[in-house]
Amino acid sequence: MSKEFWNKSFSKDTYVYGKQANTFVVEKTEQLKEAEKIACFAEGEGRNAVHLAKQGHHVTVFDQSEEGLAKAERLAEEEGVHIDAVQADFTKKEMEPGQFDAAVMVFGHVPKDHQRFLIDQMIKSVKPGGYVLFEVYSEDQIIYGTGGPKDKQMLYKPEEVLDWIRDYKCLHFCYGEADRTEGERHTGIGHVIQAFIRV
Repeated sequence: MSKEFWNKSFSKDTYVYGKQANTFVVEKTEQLKEAEKIACFAEGEGRNAVHLAKQGHHVTVFDQSEEGLAKAERLAEEEGVHIDAVQADFTKKEMEPGQFDAAVMVFGHVPKDHQRFLIDQMIKSVKPGGYVLFEVYSEDQIIYGTGGPKDKQMLYKPEEVLDWIRDYKCLHFCYGEADRTEGERHTGIGHVIQAFIRV
């Protein structure tokens, strides 16, 4: 989906995915407690970044949408925390190695040809011993219709994700149903892929 699509989506006054952090991120927050610097990729309006900043982490937010980043900064100010916002195209941006102690990405959907690049760049951005956590919709989400892209080319396959993370210590992997009622765009039971790895 294009920067223009997301700028239009995020130009609303309301937070289209809500202000509460994703459930998977909340569940794993305790395991990220030693990560001083965390990067949030495809972070949109900032709900996960603000949650992590409230736990005392130094959080950098990456998104292609200027509108999303502006709302993320407003949410951070509203919650009394600071985040650093960086505009970036995840199909092209090469990350500097080892900048962060952890990387987080929730529903960062890019075309098939760019999915591995995105995951690889997240991993690359993290120091050895650091963590990478992400949750995305699987191709099966098409049947559920409760959120996410309506094009299979923007969704993920579990076997491909497992291949991309095979060289790292897998602390958690899940392929299955999850209730994601988040704002107006995620509206109930869906089908997700979750991964939590140590680099």
